[in-house]
Amino acid sequence: MIKTSLYQLRGIVTILLYVINTLFWCFPVYLLAILKALVPLKPLQKMCSWMINGLANNWVGINSLMQHLFCNIRWHVFGMESLKPKDWYLVVANHQTWVDILVLQKIFYRKIPFLKFFLKKELFWFPIMGQVWWALDYPFMKRYSQSFLKKNPHLNGRDLEITKKACEKFKTIPVSIINFVEGTRFTKAKHKKQQSPHTNLLKPKAGGIAFTLAAMGEHLTSFVDVTIAYPNGIQSFWDYLCGKVQDIRVQIRSLPITSEMLGDYFHDEQFRDKFQQWLNVLWEQKDKGIETLINTPMPDQNADEAGIPRFLEPIPLLESIILPTKTAPVLP
Repeated sequence: MIKTSLYQLRGIVTILLYVINTLFWCFPVYLLAILKALVPLKPLQKMCSWMINGLANNWVGINSLMQHLFCNIRWHVFGMESLKPKDWYLVVANHQTWVDILVLQKIFYRKIPFLKFFLKKELFWFPIMGQVWWALDYPFMKRYSQSFLKKNPHLNGRDLEITKKACEKFKTIPVSIINFVEGTRFTKAKHKKQQSPHTNLLKPKAGGIAFTLAAMGEHLTSFVDVTIAYPNGIQSFWDYLCGKVQDIRVQIRSLPITSEMLGDYFHDEQFRDKFQQWLNVLWEQKDKGIETLINTPMPDQNADEAGIPRFLEPIPLLESIILPTKTAPVLP
């Protein structure tokens, strides 16, 4: 009973600090965003974007410090060596819980440019944060059902137009564009409904990242494949704030962007098939990687954090969907 109360108290204190930190940084972000919108001078707008991203990074940095002080997490993160804060990245990750976003922000803090998400249009009205996301040039997407598009064919392709405009903005300063390829958070119900062939993942959706690669490929430094695993099970954002999430394991692979990965996904059927095959192989590797990360015993608190093996290194090429056969090396 006492332990539960302490967890709850920790969660309350942590979320209050998150709110205070958010309010502190959002007002200067609003002011810079208004200046950027009112004065149509590109050098000034670019400077405002740099400053807004810097403020957002400070927000993430203090959030990460609070996680370190209150959340009591043992982190196992591998594969960060080649990443740089002044390059352009397309980041792809599996998605199991809202905690994933905090995990990504923490591990990539000042390692790569500030993460930018594609958001549902309705989130613009989310209190405080919706307007901050707008100021940060997060693209807001309007999702239409197939039945709605049949009745309103003039709206077909609108998401692609928004994506293209967002990518044009992203070319001016270094950015990390993140895409949760499954399109939604993993749950057992969704997994069953989809009849997903993977144990720990939903089926990947290729269109979004294929279009982003086509629009930004020449500017992107690499494709960053992130696999997040929670050995003690998927837990909620509140559990995270209370300090109940105590072991998080992340494997990162920085993959080269080759010419074979760039093409017209929506009009070139041959390219679309190859890209889907490539992504499916990547997802098979990710699914096996999650199993490995989850099933590796947690190292002793004072031992070297060497128990978690790396993924298979070679990237599956578009020309072939044959998985590499060599054994994944173990960290020294």
